[in-house]
Amino acid sequence: MVATLPDLLRLLVVPVFAWAAIRDVRTRRLPNRLWPPLYLFGALLLVWEAASLWPFAGFDGRIFLVRAAISLLFVAPLGYAFWYLGAFGGADAKAMIALAVVFPTFPAYEVGGATLPLVGTQLGVFSLTILTNTVLIGLAYPVGLAALNLVRGEVSSSMFLARPVATDSLPDRHGRLFEGPEGPTRGGLDLDALRMYLRWRGLTLADLRADPDGLRDPASVGETFDPTDGGTHVGPRTDGGRAVDDAVPDGGRAVEDANAADAADADPEVDDPWAAERFLDDIDHGAYGTDAATLRDGLDVVAHEDSVLVSPGMPFVVPMAVGLVVSLTYGDALFALLGAVGLV
Repeated sequence: MVATLPDLLRLLVVPVFAWAAIRDVRTRRLPNRLWPPLYLFGALLLVWEAASLWPFAGFDGRIFLVRAAISLLFVAPLGYAFWYLGAFGGADAKAMIALAVVFPTFPAYEVGGATLPLVGTQLGVFSLTILTNTVLIGLAYPVGLAALNLVRGEVSSSMFLARPVATDSLPDRHGRLFEGPEGPTRGGLDLDALRMYLRWRGLTLADLRADPDGLRDPASVGETFDPTDGGTHVGPRTDGGRAVDDAVPDGGRAVEDANAADAADADPEVDDPWAAERFLDDIDHGAYGTDAATLRDGLDVVAHEDSVLVSPGMPFVVPMAVGLVVSLTYGDALFALLGAVGLV
């Protein structure tokens, strides 16, 4: 392989993103410490290339500045904007910013007489190529989900967006309920929020399903616990998937503590099924945009249904990692597609 040393060093990012994609699929959590080293790494490579082109007098120097500016001042902020608007998770935005810093311009690799990537663009901003390839790969996910449902004989209007799963399997799954008490809905309960609620009460899903009528009464909430962030991974002090203190009497409900006494003395006219409002008021951060009505509807569903529709979603880092590999080898798929139909 023949390439500049900065471009060769950039290939070190590929296994990092492969690891991030695998971890994101398994846990939907990526450590914040992953990104600063990538930012620093990309910045050093950028300074290295800029120094080699100084004083930017020729065409190559000027075009490098333009492409680097587009990547750093447009693509990187775009990742933050997508996060701010709710289209991205925090890790997705940080990953996109990392790619914008590490890959501002097209690399070039001579392999077996061919130059990779095979398809370039007129603009020449490589991070933008990674982004468009990522979007195209992400669009294939609903098709794959529908094919999986079709193979399993699950044909419905929601087959492109969700699939039926056993309710008992929800503690180990990621995604969002695609149904409420009235039927399918895209605004169902986030499964991370469901885990947060169960851990807050010191319950398992099996506990909840065993006594839904009793546990729906807000007066049944006794001692409460750290809800964690709702991930399938939990902190070092756990008991069967729920956070615990030194002891958790009464199946995780200490009915004689101060919280229970407060609930018993509360105005009987105040109705808060499942103590949903109390849960949201009690935690010190949000529950993935969940409101009390959505939480109640989701709990009603999982408490009584043996099978539920779940929209598994896809963490954006996964198609981003695949998009990075496609970009480094094939190049810009969107640009090639537009060229094939005569639009560029």
